[in-house]
Amino acid sequence: MLWLAVATILTLCVLALAGVPVVIALAASVLVFLGISGGWALSFPQQTISGISDYILITLPLFILAGGLMNAGGIADRLFAFASAMFGWLRGGLAHVNVAVSLMFGGMIGTSVADLAGVGSVVIPKMKEEGYPGPFSAALTATASGIGILVPPSSPMILYSAVTGTSLGALFLAGVVPGLVMTLVLMLTVGILARRHGWKPMQGFAWQELVRTFRRAVLPLGMPTLIFGGLVLGICTPSEAGAFAVAYALVLSMLVYRTLNLRQLKEVMVDAAILTGEVLIVVGFSTALGWALSQARVPIALAEGLQYLFPFESTIPQILVLLGLAIVAGMVLDPLIPMIMPILLPTLLALDVDLVHFGILMVVTVIIGQITPPVALALLVAARIGQEDVLKVVRANTPFLLALFGFLLLLVCFPAISTTLPNLLMK
Repeated sequence: MLWLAVATILTLCVLALAGVPVVIALAASVLVFLGISGGWALSFPQQTISGISDYILITLPLFILAGGLMNAGGIADRLFAFASAMFGWLRGGLAHVNVAVSLMFGGMIGTSVADLAGVGSVVIPKMKEEGYPGPFSAALTATASGIGILVPPSSPMILYSAVTGTSLGALFLAGVVPGLVMTLVLMLTVGILARRHGWKPMQGFAWQELVRTFRRAVLPLGMPTLIFGGLVLGICTPSEAGAFAVAYALVLSMLVYRTLNLRQLKEVMVDAAILTGEVLIVVGFSTALGWALSQARVPIALAEGLQYLFPFESTIPQILVLLGLAIVAGMVLDPLIPMIMPILLPTLLALDVDLVHFGILMVVTVIIGQITPPVALALLVAARIGQEDVLKVVRANTPFLLALFGFLLLLVCFPAISTTLPNLLMK
């Protein structure tokens, strides 16, 4: 049956590399499987509907809408001023501010591309005005935007929870410390580059400025506090937190700051509906593809192969191999998690891998895939915002890509970085 799996995967990869939309490539690969195997045709729609019937997926459109409302509400300037007061005094201050803003902004948006669009349009032009190389500015912004999907709320975590059945609340909590560590890793990388290139601080440190800018940013920063606090205290479920986030963003953007009118609200809602529909179609078709590959015994063959190659008590080598496969797939496929997790999940269960820990590893893998050629979606968007040559942006991103590989290895070797907080707070 493995030859059938090879034909199915080959169909998907060839169509994806040829530029065919992912939805069509997924559907075609499942139809190839059914056509060759002689399977029941109704299995395709049944598995598709099953894939999008998970209750936890209700959180997806809610957080997408909340993020869209905050983005359209023009909060980036407030966060930028606050981050400048906090980190602008460091060597290479504006680059550090870039990373810090992505952390703050990502705690409200939940998708890296939306984070990139919101932050990049403000930060990249400012960095170029201050004399930072354009490709470096775009590369840093693209990589730092990945922090947005590592801290709650996170769209990839919602998809991971729907596919694997892992607690979404545990995943949200598990992403907090790794998100802070990733911020620190990128800031250390910036610090090294700033010392090498002689980049100066953007301003001195002043407590009065820090307090003033914090007062302007305190309400936008209330959204991640609302989500995190509600989950930790058991006040709300992730779905309810998403509904609260929408209401909070709506009141803040339309009534408090009055930066969002009815026409813009309609546009935000339409965009959120379109994005949700696109993602759910991919989730459904990916579930059908996972079922097809399971019928072809791919998960069993993968688990047996890993246990044969690495007959050790530690699962670290097996996890590294699975992550390597995911990184390669993530260079081409987007969104990655709903496509690959149905294939990897049986293997993870056979190896008794902590699914919360592996979920954080998969999110970092998604981040790496978004800044790795040949597709490198985040780099493409950042290059377009900064009006820079894509190849120069790819080269400028090399230090940050290497830093993220080191960060991923750190998370693999020390699971407590991601599992301690949910273990403490979810009991």
